Amino acid sequence: MRKVTFGVANSLDNFIARTDGGVDWLMWSDEAAAVTVAFWGKIDTILLGRKTYEFALKHTEAQENPYPEIKTFVFSRTLEAAAEGAEIVRENAAEFVRDLKNQDGKEICVMGGGDFAKTLFEAGLIDEIGFNIHPVLLGQGIPLFLEMNRRIDLELIESRQFKNGCVYVSYRVKN
Repeated sequence: MRKVTFGVANSLDNFIARTDGGVDWLMWSDEAAAVTVAFWGKIDTILLGRKTYEFALKHTEAQENPYPEIKTFVFSRTLEAAAEGAEIVRENAAEFVRDLKNQDGKEICVMGGGDFAKTLFEAGLIDEIGFNIHPVLLGQGIPLFLEMNRRIDLELIESRQFKNGCVYVSYRVKN
């Protein structure tokens, strides 16, 4: 069975962006790049909610698929079309991901915000979490997690401090 990892950069107070979607507070580093490159080598599929996909498209030249080398699924009931190489999934996200996990392939990445991740957490489909926590308190913004209907216990896999003050943490979801 394929592993599904939820990965994101977040503020210490658990926001993934300012209220207006701004991410100018993110502190990129060579250390974060090394973690990212290692992770991207393990995956062949990326799953995004509509809002995260639209954000990624907005920051991509010529409105092309932001992840052209990776099978990309965008979960949305309202998005009319996706860039070439990305497929819109309108059906039940949990059922789709459950089926995807049972197919042959490398690992799967869930990227983005709390709406989509909440659905997969509550269905018990996320196996690991990887966060790059930035040393900033935004005070308000787009939350990393939304209220869930169950508790999710985690086991620490790794914790690494970066020179710029960010902390990378990785957790296994206990089932």
